[in-house]
Amino acid sequence: MAGLMIQGTSSDAGKSILVAGLCRVFKRKGFSVAPFKPQNMALNSAVTLDGGEIGRAQALQAAACGLELHTDFNPVLLKPSSDMNSQVIINGKAVSQLAAKEFGNIKALAFQSVLEAYRRLTDQYDLVIIEGAGSPAEVNLRKNDIANMGFAEEVDCPVILVSDIDRGGVFAHLTGTLNILSKTEQQRIKGFVINKFRGHLKLLQGGLDWLEENTRKPVIGVLPFIQDLKLDAEDAVPRLTSTSQGLVNIKVIVLPRISNHTDFEPLLANPKINFEFVREAEQLVGADLVIIPGSKNVRDDLDFILSNGWKDAIEKHCRYGGKLLGICGGFQMLGERVDDLDGIESTAGTTNGLGLFSMTTELKQQKDLKRVSGEYDFAGEKGRLTGYEIHCGQTTGKSLKQPFCHLQDQHGNRYADGAISDDQQIIGTYLHGLFENKFLTESVLFWASGKQIIGYDWQEVRENELERLADVLEEHLDLTKILQIVKPSN
Repeated sequence: MAGLMIQGTSSDAGKSILVAGLCRVFKRKGFSVAPFKPQNMALNSAVTLDGGEIGRAQALQAAACGLELHTDFNPVLLKPSSDMNSQVIINGKAVSQLAAKEFGNIKALAFQSVLEAYRRLTDQYDLVIIEGAGSPAEVNLRKNDIANMGFAEEVDCPVILVSDIDRGGVFAHLTGTLNILSKTEQQRIKGFVINKFRGHLKLLQGGLDWLEENTRKPVIGVLPFIQDLKLDAEDAVPRLTSTSQGLVNIKVIVLPRISNHTDFEPLLANPKINFEFVREAEQLVGADLVIIPGSKNVRDDLDFILSNGWKDAIEKHCRYGGKLLGICGGFQMLGERVDDLDGIESTAGTTNGLGLFSMTTELKQQKDLKRVSGEYDFAGEKGRLTGYEIHCGQTTGKSLKQPFCHLQDQHGNRYADGAISDDQQIIGTYLHGLFENKFLTESVLFWASGKQIIGYDWQEVRENELERLADVLEEHLDLTKILQIVKPSN
C-alpha cells in the first residue's frame, strides 16, 4: 500500500476531518499510517519537536496516527500576511514572501521538497493519507498545482472526492467538479463521500443512485452531521458562540490576520463559559476577560485596533476592572511600539502600541519556533503549563521584569516569558496552547471572574473525539472498498 488522497469540492468540505478520522481508523486496524498535505494555506499552525512549523490540521492528523509532529507531514505552508502576500514555509522554515501575482512560482519553488517528503513517508509507513487543498477544479491554478491533481498525477495515487451536503447542491458540486477535470484526473477519482448529512438515508437514496449511474463511480459512504465535534479547526474563525448561561464572559477580538485561534477551542467548548469572537468594539461591553489573540501581521492589525475604536473600548474595559490577556502578537500590541524595520510582515516602519506595558517589540527575520513547558505564577495562582511559540518579534522593556511564567524549551534553554501589570489586571505572553492546560485554564478563569470553574484536559478531549470520529467512519464508510482502492493490484 502507498497513498490515498482526499480531495474536496470546496474549502471546508470535510477533507481535514475525514483524513484525521481515516488515520485513526487504520491505526486501530494495525496499520502504520501517516498524514500528508502537500501544500496548506492557513494561519493556524503547530511546532514540531525539531523546531519546524506545519499546519494545525496536520498536527491533529498526526495525533490521530499516534505520531510526533514532523515537517514531512506538511512540507509547504503558506501563511497570508495580507490579501496580496504570503509567507512561504518549506520543510518547516520560512524561506520567502510570495506576492499573489507570483503564486504560480510555487511549483518551481517547492514541488521537489513536496515529492521528497512524500517519498520519505511512503518508505516508512504502510499507508499515507493525503489531504488536498481547496478544490481540484480551480482551472486558473491547474498549470502550477502541487496541492491536488498536480500532486496526485505526479505520484500516481487514487483520489476520493468529498463534498458537504449541509451547504446544499452536493450532487452539482460532485458532478461539476468531476466534469471540469481532465480525463486522466477523472479516472483517478475512485469514489465519493458525502459529508454532514442530516436525516434518514432513504430520503437521499434516489440521488445516490443517480450519482453512481451518471458518473460510474461508487458512493463510498454518507457521513452524518456529527454534533459538537471538538477538534481543531483548520483555518476559518468559528461564527458560532457559546450560548450557555456561563459563569464568566470571555470575548476575543477577531483581528483581520488573526492566527492560531484554535487556542480558544477549549474555552468555546466549556459550558461554564460565555465565549464570543467579537468583530465590533462595542461588543466588548460585559466582558470579564478580553483577549487580543495572535496575528500574522501585527502592525497592520494594530492599525486596525487603533483606527476602529478598539483602543478606547479596551481602556474602558480595564478602567472598570475587567481583565485583559494578550497572546503572541496580541502581547506585542500591549507595549509602546512595534518596529518592523525590515518589512518582515508588511511595509517597513513603526506603529505605536496600546501603551499598557512599558516595552517595545522589534520584528526579526529569524522566527522563534519552540515547544515549551514550565511554571506560571500570577495573582496568587501557581502551577505547571505547556505550550508553543511562533513569532518573529523580540520584546524588551521593564514590564518584563514581572513575567507571566518561567519556561524551558525543547533544547533545554530556560527563560522568562510575558508580563503582568502591577495591578494584576493585564497579562501578556508569547505562548499558544495555554487553554489546553486544565489547571492553567482554571487559574485564568478564577483570575478573570473570582469563580471556581472546571477546565478541560484538552489532550484527553481530543483523544476521545478522535475515537468518536473513527467510530462514525467505521459505521458509515465502506472500508473494504477503501482498502481495495489503496492496495495495489497484483
